[in-house]
Amino acid sequence: MFVGVGGGNRQILNFRRANRHGLIAGATGTGKTVTLQGLVEGFSGAGVPVFVADVKGDLSGLAMAGSPTAKVHDGFATRAAEIGYSDWRYADNPVQFWDLFGEQGPVRTTVSEMGPLLLSRLMDLNDTQEGVLTIAFHVADRDGLLLLDLDDLQAMLAHCAERAAELTTTYGNVSKATVGTIQRALLQLRSQGGDHFFGEPALDIADLIARDDKGRGIVNILAADKLMASPKLYSTFLLWLLSELFETLPEVGDPDKPKLCFFFDEAHLLFDDAPKALLDKIEQVVRLIRSKGVGVYFITQNPVDIPETVAGQLGNRVQHALRAFTPKDQKAIRAAAETFRANPGVDAATAITELKVGEALVSLLQADGSPSPVERTLIKPVASRVGPVTPVERGVIRETDAIGTKYDEAIDRESAEELLTAKAAEASAAVAEARAAAEQARLDAAQAKEDEKARVAAEREAAKAAKEAERARQAQERDAAREAARRAKEAARPSLAETMVQSAARSAASSIGRKVAGNFGAQLMRGLLGGLFKGR
Repeated sequence: MFVGVGGGNRQILNFRRANRHGLIAGATGTGKTVTLQGLVEGFSGAGVPVFVADVKGDLSGLAMAGSPTAKVHDGFATRAAEIGYSDWRYADNPVQFWDLFGEQGPVRTTVSEMGPLLLSRLMDLNDTQEGVLTIAFHVADRDGLLLLDLDDLQAMLAHCAERAAELTTTYGNVSKATVGTIQRALLQLRSQGGDHFFGEPALDIADLIARDDKGRGIVNILAADKLMASPKLYSTFLLWLLSELFETLPEVGDPDKPKLCFFFDEAHLLFDDAPKALLDKIEQVVRLIRSKGVGVYFITQNPVDIPETVAGQLGNRVQHALRAFTPKDQKAIRAAAETFRANPGVDAATAITELKVGEALVSLLQADGSPSPVERTLIKPVASRVGPVTPVERGVIRETDAIGTKYDEAIDRESAEELLTAKAAEASAAVAEARAAAEQARLDAAQAKEDEKARVAAEREAAKAAKEAERARQAQERDAAREAARRAKEAARPSLAETMVQSAARSAASSIGRKVAGNFGAQLMRGLLGGLFKGR
């Protein structure tokens, strides 16, 4: 791919070495965006799909052909003639728009696909909090709970807080205070627009690696002008996308041309305050994704923004002008100059401060994989519009792109939140049912007690009544017996006449008896007296 002319030679980016990554650096206003746009055009024209973040909002012009009537394009034809770029002409590129906020082409991923490491970076969690978040992911995976959006993660964290004692025994300390801290960080993520990013349908990597009907690579433009207000969301998303490409794409070694080229603008945001674990992951992805046929190009103002472990992987370099206003700037210029392969005819350290707009120090990998000697190069003019498309143009492009309405409508299928809510509802219902059953049992017991009391009282009343009845019966029997006795007595008593006769008879008998007794007594007395005297 033609990049520009330097040292009297055409500077060519070898497509077979384009997956060895690259760097575009330079101060604001030195032409980095035009260089970036020219590289994107070259890759797309060669059938290589591209993903690029549009930080300032002007890369959307890639979708439209440039125009000689536009003031910003003044001098492009002159530059093309100056460097002998005879094939140059105004042309558009096939473009798809993406937007984490869903306004200019939704792009989403799921919480599970993002993973705890990147989410911890996104929410600025410390090691302890990251550990608890990792436990939440593990429990969700073990229990078959899908983490699709932030509502799912919120529900899962609350679930872990409820089970803190159990999880602490199994996985290590899980405190409700730590879970609460993560939930507050999650709330901040929501306020930054994270709700729009997490969900379904999730981005299909295949939709990024596509070509149009002319064989040109699709240029995927991420609208990042608003996203820059949330720098961690921006950098974490791009790192996630790189990780997804690395995990999804097969090994291809060094293909004739890359399967995809990835441009990471404002690259310093990726490394600012990044913990070592994350820096290790970035280095690993950058180092290994080459074998997947993906080239990663970092765009930043100062090359020292890129850690040495990553910068060492960047074989193709375009360095625009830097300003040496401070000792720190001078040190950065020396460091930048030392990264190039020396060229006896170019004093790189001096040239970096003298470069004009649209001019850069360029060193590209050659066919044998070695970097070319640095050359002071005039960068080729771009064929597409330098500047943003209008809202109407953007709308037409969105309506006619290859993905259509595939991602326009969010899908909310059953996942952790719904399952945990249903489980909580079932548990609440079970508790309510148990309470109702206990209350009913209490009422039944109370009623049984009352029934028993009533039964005992009834039995007592019945016994009392039976006793009273028995007493009444016995009294009645006694009365009947008395009456019978009285009647019998009455019946046995003689009548008045009989009584009178008996009385008379008794009187007579009594008189006779007295007489007889008197006679007998006299006789007896006499006998006794006679015997007495006779004995003498």
